[in-house]
Amino acid sequence: MGAALALPLAWFVVHFGQLATTPLEIALWSGSGIFGAAFLLSWTCEVAQLDITRALALAFLALIAVLPEYAVDVYFAWRAGQDPTYTAYATANMTGGNRLLIGVGWATAVLALWLRYRHREVRLPPEQAVEVNWLALATLYSFVIPAKGTLSLLDTAVLFLMFAGYVRAAGKTHHEAPVLEGPAELLARLPPAGRRGAALALALLAGAAIVTAAEPFAESLIATGRQFGIEEFLLVQWLAPLVSESPEFVVAVLFALRGSAAASIGTLISSTVNQWTLLVGALPAAFALSHGSVVAMQLDARQREEIFLTSAQSVFGLVVIANFTFSRLEAGVLFALFVPQLFLTTPAARWTHATLYLVLAAGIVCFSPTARAGVRRLLPLRRRRPS
Repeated sequence: MGAALALPLAWFVVHFGQLATTPLEIALWSGSGIFGAAFLLSWTCEVAQLDITRALALAFLALIAVLPEYAVDVYFAWRAGQDPTYTAYATANMTGGNRLLIGVGWATAVLALWLRYRHREVRLPPEQAVEVNWLALATLYSFVIPAKGTLSLLDTAVLFLMFAGYVRAAGKTHHEAPVLEGPAELLARLPPAGRRGAALALALLAGAAIVTAAEPFAESLIATGRQFGIEEFLLVQWLAPLVSESPEFVVAVLFALRGSAAASIGTLISSTVNQWTLLVGALPAAFALSHGSVVAMQLDARQREEIFLTSAQSVFGLVVIANFTFSRLEAGVLFALFVPQLFLTTPAARWTHATLYLVLAAGIVCFSPTARAGVRRLLPLRRRRPS
């Protein structure tokens, strides 16, 4: 915990003392502050499982864990209301974060379970139908966005309602006492009042670090790309969410290493739901507020392609887990399909990747009876137990 505390505190010293001058220095210090803050938030949310249902705690954990990315992405959307060129950065950060979660995060959790326990597959518990079902609905709606070419306040309303429905459904699931380790366990040993006070203090510290670091990190990242001749879109798409989501991956891996497979995968699935609903819905709201009028974010061809590719990956991920099992082979395929996206960045490559995801998803549904049965259970959304 000491290192995680030190990073935001060091950022405060550098920021308020104006000790960093170059874009690279600012990016490193602000990024490290966000990194440490994300760990603090993750631990406080693990402790929250002592007082609320596991599904609701996982939803809350996933929400808080991705707050660093929310801060950066909403900043880009806010600036886009004043400078349309920032629209590309907002969609880049959102699509990169989503694809990292599924392509790297989900796969990493399964790999950690296999390395530690030699489990060849993860079986999701019945109550995680909440996350899977709402992810299905959010993914289905996500295809509307590239089809119409805008992100509007209508999207905000629809996606926020989805998030509210998800949280409501998560709150109704069975409560289970969590198994905590590390810093979260230390917090849990405190008396209830002390535990909640300590968790609140850590959350406020982390929140202050994120709020003060979001703008410097976003702007310095763009400036660093220009300084070194690296395409800013790619830096924002991959490096920014990697910094903000790495602690979440670490938390998921720690859950896996202690044998909590459901919590490991559940946290990451919840984060994907949160990103498709709350994060994407927040972008047009921030844009309209900044612009000062009810106006939609206009998406260019590349942004529409990136969102469509992200939606297609989400469909494939859903089909893989629709039968409530997630095997080592399936995790390997998810990761293998993700990696080429880092290097193949042409429009043709994006369309090819998206088509491949959808064709493979259709193939799995056609040839796997269990996957087909799982997909049939996804919609309409109601809490069901997998067969």
